[in-house]
Amino acid sequence: MRNPDKQRVKRTQRDYTLGFKLAVVAQVEKGDFTYKQAQKHFGIQGRSTVLVWLRKHGKLDWSEPLMHSLMSQSNETPAQKIKRLERALADAELKIDALEEVVTRVDNECGSNYRKKYYDKLSGREKLKNEES
Repeated sequence: MRNPDKQRVKRTQRDYTLGFKLAVVAQVEKGDFTYKQAQKHFGIQGRSTVLVWLRKHGKLDWSEPLMHSLMSQSNETPAQKIKRLERALADAELKIDALEEVVTRVDNECGSNYRKKYYDKLSGREKLKNEES
């Protein structure tokens, strides 16, 4: 039951400028406000308006929940973390080896030279990356 003495104030929709949205997103991502604090501080009425701005204009990765990624790695023991990092390193080394093999085959079959050249800092001579090994 509603009190007839109190009149209901109609909420109005507001359009916010892109500059305002980016400023709010920057302050939330910097840690000055939570999204709810930003809503209250700036008088933003929608419940998810700031969240939508964060997903659209923010620099943070919203592909997976933050708590899930923090919890999965925070429960690791140091030994588990070392093993996980060693596996990641081994995978990265395999990927590098495969890419090196592809470049070598392209160079041999096409007669091209896709290896990047670099300058030896000590002698100033130009060397091919594969010649040093």
